[in-house]
Amino acid sequence: MNGQRIHNCLSRFKHAIAVCLTLLIWSLPISAQGRSNDYLFNDSHFHLTNYIQEGIDIHDFLKIMGNKAGRVALFGIPLQQQWSYRVDGDNAPTYYLNSDSSLYYYSFTDAYIAMAYKSLSREDQARFDPMITGFNPTDMYAADHIRRVLKTFPGVFSGIGEFSIHKEFVSAKIAGDVASLQDPALDRLLEFAAEAGLVVLIHNDVDVPFAKPGAAPAYAAQAKALFKRHPNTTFIWAHIGVGRIIRPVKEQGLLVQEIINDPQLTHVHFDISWDEVAKYIVATPESARNTADIVNRYPDRFLFGTDEVAPANQEKYLKVYQQYEPFWALLTKEASEKVRKGNYERLFNEARQKVRSWEAANAK
Repeated sequence: MNGQRIHNCLSRFKHAIAVCLTLLIWSLPISAQGRSNDYLFNDSHFHLTNYIQEGIDIHDFLKIMGNKAGRVALFGIPLQQQWSYRVDGDNAPTYYLNSDSSLYYYSFTDAYIAMAYKSLSREDQARFDPMITGFNPTDMYAADHIRRVLKTFPGVFSGIGEFSIHKEFVSAKIAGDVASLQDPALDRLLEFAAEAGLVVLIHNDVDVPFAKPGAAPAYAAQAKALFKRHPNTTFIWAHIGVGRIIRPVKEQGLLVQEIINDPQLTHVHFDISWDEVAKYIVATPESARNTADIVNRYPDRFLFGTDEVAPANQEKYLKVYQQYEPFWALLTKEASEKVRKGNYERLFNEARQKVRSWEAANAK
């Protein structure tokens, strides 16, 4: 019996030492973790895998990042496209637009991302901020899934997302209940995100496809209400609510400024990831100037991301960054530095520290 007690004490001691070392390492500034500041950007939005859970090896992706990307928010895709032979025959779909068959939540993606991350050296791990995505936001147990992932893989994750609530062509394809911004299940998981210090990267279209001209954006008010219900949660609104055919609404700039100017919404940030978003922003010199004007006035609230999905090479990975060249040229030096690098480091450094502290107190 005494031997068992000694064994248990040693196990707890080793765990405590490991947690302390992890906290120490992640509390170091980025320069102390072997990173310089000569890269082009940090990537707030990157998918290692696609809608059939295939992708690129993380070691190969490191080579693609090279000296261009400093740090990357790393996640898969929480949805799996079903291959129904009855519907598609031998034509195996690889994307959600390839088939009429449903999508379903794929929880194993979190274990896959965690193991990919853990296969890296400590120095290379410092370049990634893995995110939890494999939960169903309509399920009251979603928060428990996130908690379980943190306890199973301590020292790995910094946030949750990208996950979707209202998303054109996707929401209606998901088996089961339709996600909603007014769902108590979503509130419960966001409350836990605040408790653990997790960054939340949420995709929610600002409007419905083919909206009636002149109608108020369908989800703008609900999104703001959600953000206000969770003042202690750090939000990044993916793509500023824009979709493939969800064009920027006429009042888009006003909507963004209302959120930025609202003292109850200082915890809400916007990512400008995706080539579709870049397409709208740089569509004309006027659209680029209008966007740059907002970003120059509020440089702390925007983050760059690629939204690339398992890119085959560096040229493809850098496509969105290069697409933004006219926009970068219009930003002040301070705004450009914050959007491309600084805001990412501020939000994710804080998340790393908070989540590691939560794990130290709760993960056994």
